Amino acid sequence: MDNIMVIGIAGGSGSGKTTITEQIVAQLGADVTVITHDNYYRAHHDLTYEERTLLNYDHPDAYETELLIEHLAALRRGESVEVPTYDFSIHDRTEETTIVHPSSVIIVEGIVLFVHPELRDLMDIKVYVDCDADVRILRRIIRDVQERGRSLESVINQYLATVKPMHEAFVEPSKRFADVIVPTGERNPVALDMLVNRIEAHLGTR
Repeated sequence: MDNIMVIGIAGGSGSGKTTITEQIVAQLGADVTVITHDNYYRAHHDLTYEERTLLNYDHPDAYETELLIEHLAALRRGESVEVPTYDFSIHDRTEETTIVHPSSVIIVEGIVLFVHPELRDLMDIKVYVDCDADVRILRRIIRDVQERGRSLESVINQYLATVKPMHEAFVEPSKRFADVIVPTGERNPVALDMLVNRIEAHLGTR
């Protein structure tokens, strides 16, 4: 357990969490394992597609965080885990899973990661990626329309109905639990260098 570092990267939707994660992986490669909280959205096979579209996916209860906690603890013990797969186009979990193996550095990424004390306790470094709201909503629109097959109207409606109020209620307040706050999203090479240097120091002392 002492040889494995867990880094939590949180922040609002569209803040640049994924880009920072990808930049770290690009520099450190095979030494890093990445898990996203989004894969742990709860399954709703009992609901119709129309019913699933009405759910609040931005509330912490939308995630099966207890399973993520279980998986992170297992990875820290050096065990592989079977991570679920979530399909955003149908708003439901699929039957497919992905085997994730432990490595020296585990990055877990998600919007509401720091809301859960048990999850925070598994992290060695907690990073909050901060970004202006107008930039975040524009990025979310592009992502959801182009990558997830959503309509522009549905993205805007969801933002006003759940994304914005849940950000204000849960995501923004969780910033106080961060060890490092990265302003201006992923466009902060100094913060990225600091993170990479800290990780490299850990890798050098394995």
